[in-house]
Amino acid sequence: MSFEPFFEQKVQQLRDEGRYRVFADLERVVGNFPRAQVHRNGETKEVTVWCSNDYLGMAQHPKVLDAMHRALDAHGAGAGGTRNISGTNHFHVLLEQELAELHGKEAALIFTSGYVSNMAALSTIAAHLPDAIVFSDADNHASMIEGIRHSRANKQIFRHNDPKDLERQLSAAPANASKIVVFESVYSMDGDIAPIKELCDIADHYGAITYIDEVHAVGLYGNKGGGISDRENLSERLTLIEGTLAKGFGVMGGYVAGSAALIDFIRGYASAFIFTTALSPVLAAGALESVRHLKSSNVERDLHQRNAAMLKQKLKLGGFPVIENESHIVPLLVGNPSCCFYASEHLMDHFDIYVQPINYPTVPRGTERLRLTPTPYHTEEDMDKLVEALQSTWQACGIRKTA
Repeated sequence: MSFEPFFEQKVQQLRDEGRYRVFADLERVVGNFPRAQVHRNGETKEVTVWCSNDYLGMAQHPKVLDAMHRALDAHGAGAGGTRNISGTNHFHVLLEQELAELHGKEAALIFTSGYVSNMAALSTIAAHLPDAIVFSDADNHASMIEGIRHSRANKQIFRHNDPKDLERQLSAAPANASKIVVFESVYSMDGDIAPIKELCDIADHYGAITYIDEVHAVGLYGNKGGGISDRENLSERLTLIEGTLAKGFGVMGGYVAGSAALIDFIRGYASAFIFTTALSPVLAAGALESVRHLKSSNVERDLHQRNAAMLKQKLKLGGFPVIENESHIVPLLVGNPSCCFYASEHLMDHFDIYVQPINYPTVPRGTERLRLTPTPYHTEEDMDKLVEALQSTWQACGIRKTA
């Protein structure tokens, strides 16, 4: 078999469907967030970024940068090994203690990414619990789905954010089965928020453990930045809380927090933790400083929420199909992959605005969108320019205003 034509045909299929992914060649500039330099068509120009997951701009916070510079000078670039073999740096230990305290848990464990922490923790727990059944929200992230699949445990999918459907499935499950209820707090594409209390009530009634992904909420919600469960005083109800260090905290890495026994179990059995090089101490030092800062500062969170609400209001007044939600995420429904790609290109070429198109498989076919993520550092003038640019882009692309 000649393999190259196969690969070329599969890539062409993505192009034909309007799903071929084009990476923006960016240079983020310290002190100029949310602006960035983009290299495009042989030229370099400044753009305003409206789709970053650096939700609070912590990747350029002076405290974070200073902590990373000091760690680099003191300890070098890399960890030097796996956590088990010479790779545990003191910053790892301090960061895990800080994250455990953030969520009111006994212990925490850091990974190289949020994807890895979900995949490793879920696959390990579900594979080892006797007769495990995983009850997974229909909209759970790919990393959670991968972890469940890798565990080879039985799984059932309950309707998105539907406690009644979860209860129906749990009530029909064998009484002696190990039951794991898996869901997110903020769903990143629609921006909707899980009914955490109701899901915990049902899980408790049927003796199930609860696993929550707070990736799009940690740093952003709660008095200390512990996520939606922190805001709603529900952290103690959750068996395991998973989060990221790469979004609200602005650095890189993932983690889980839970009881000492559970975290020790994952540490001892998760292959994706045991056999990979530890997170750089430079990254751990930066994340540690970011977590500590956001535990005591609500300034970034308050500005973030204000700007998200303001942008939603301006877009609604402009007649745009904003998908309703209670979070900071602002999705604009387009509904066609080619139109979505064209709109993104038009905004970049004509208005120096960068918004990445979101297509299948990230979202279901027919729900393609532009996902806007305002930060504390976007100004009202930035928002007005964005709305004006979107008016022109919607007209140029022939996109309907109503959802």
